[in-house]
Amino acid sequence: MLGFGTGNLKDSKMEKLADKGNGNYAYIDNILEAKKVLVTEMGGTLFTIAKDVKLQVEFNPEFVKTYKLIGYENRLLKDQDFNDDKKDAGELGSGHTVTALYEIVPVSSNENFITIDPLRYQQPATAKISGEELFTVKLRYKDPQSETSKLITKNVKFKTTPFINGSINHRFAASVAAFGLILRDSKFKGDANFDLVLKTAKAAKGNDSEGFRAEFIRIIELAELLKKNN
Repeated sequence: MLGFGTGNLKDSKMEKLADKGNGNYAYIDNILEAKKVLVTEMGGTLFTIAKDVKLQVEFNPEFVKTYKLIGYENRLLKDQDFNDDKKDAGELGSGHTVTALYEIVPVSSNENFITIDPLRYQQPATAKISGEELFTVKLRYKDPQSETSKLITKNVKFKTTPFINGSINHRFAASVAAFGLILRDSKFKGDANFDLVLKTAKAAKGNDSEGFRAEFIRIIELAELLKKNN
């Protein structure tokens, strides 16, 4: 499903229709976006390799005090829905990738956050047996012609890397997430501003053969200019 123009187009409604029909939705605002959707990504859109794909992340309380998923508010499932094969989820196409960013508060942090009274009879697991595991990722999916899901589990070890030394893809994804938080004036944006996002995106542009990252940088510059003129 494709959206064009700015008349009576309702992005949220188009996305919901695509979700209910197990399809995909994209908004086309220029020729470059049309090439991206209809040429570069067409193979992944047409060829489904897995359906009802669900992801679940469990952080080790030995290292993480609390965490927050950035974005994906309209994609969240209840914890018990992860193992329920009757619950509909997203489709995964050939070559598709998904990036999810979490903001975490380490156990050593003195940062204040909303808590509830401690439980008397149930205590959180210390997870000492996990060694250096920071979190576990579980992926549940169904083959396109099957109604029974399969499970893949991956444990990720604890490792810290300064942001400036992170991969180009990670730093660029972080700039995109921060830009979204600024546009929504989210209370979680922290000290992020257009100048910081622009510098981060430019430094992480990397090999941009398709020009998508350059387009994002132009969007940041336009947003910054519009803000200054208002």
